[in-house]
Amino acid sequence: MNRKLAKLTAQKYLYLMVLPGFLVVFIFHYIPIYGVLIAFQNFDPRAGIWGSEWIGLTHFRNFFSDPMSFRVIKNTLLLGIYSLLWSFPVPIILALLFNELKNPHFKKVTQTISYFPHFLSVVIVAGMLRDFASRDGLFNQIRLLLGMDPVLFFLDPIYFRTLFIISGIWQGAGFGTIIYLAAISGVDPTLYDVAAIDGANRFKKALHITIPHMRPTVTILLIFAISGILGTDFQRVLLLYHPGIYSVADVIGTYTFRVGLVGGRFEFTAAIGLFNSVVAFVLLLMANFISRKVSDTSLW
Repeated sequence: MNRKLAKLTAQKYLYLMVLPGFLVVFIFHYIPIYGVLIAFQNFDPRAGIWGSEWIGLTHFRNFFSDPMSFRVIKNTLLLGIYSLLWSFPVPIILALLFNELKNPHFKKVTQTISYFPHFLSVVIVAGMLRDFASRDGLFNQIRLLLGMDPVLFFLDPIYFRTLFIISGIWQGAGFGTIIYLAAISGVDPTLYDVAAIDGANRFKKALHITIPHMRPTVTILLIFAISGILGTDFQRVLLLYHPGIYSVADVIGTYTFRVGLVGGRFEFTAAIGLFNSVVAFVLLLMANFISRKVSDTSLW
């Protein structure tokens, strides 16, 4: 006990730095958890959470019996899986490319340019994408230069997922390289010198030195990415979709917003949110279990 107290005293400033973040998470994420009880109630705001009628799994049954539930779950899974397959590798590749740049000034400029989209509001990004994809926008101007007819991108469901994923990559790839570059910075430079003496080129150095050092970081972030498959970027979907493309764009988040929050069915919204969280937790457990079996890296 005395040793723990001495260690706590020695690191008191570190704990003080962590304290504000801990309080924010505890107050705004953990204390409100009791509100999930309304998912099992016929919630009455006048009676409150503790006075509302308990109805069990009725809201969950209503969700899964809704003809739209299969569509929104399918769309959410497809957008999540496609984003994982296309968006996740891009920051890794970009970090490897940045690591190969030898001119420090050019490296700083390119990194800054790649980070910039992350700091743009989702509203701005969605507005830019709508302008680019309009009938007279940039995309159709390029098609006209290539001798092709213009396309109404946001009126045709076939293009939505591609535009959604590309916009996500453009906005987040540069900023996502920060963690990978931090992992690369921990590589001992002498390893590259020894590899050069053995005749290794840049590709072999990256393959046998850089990537193995990145593997633990990649594994941890992949576990989190898999658990977040159902957490599709709700704001961007909401800003880009419209009834004409609900067949491919309506996801759990937008369905919950439209049917639950706008419709005032807060208990129904809580039920869908709880279902989403349980599935995400199961995916996290599965991804961590598989990672622990096939590698030396896992969350626990």
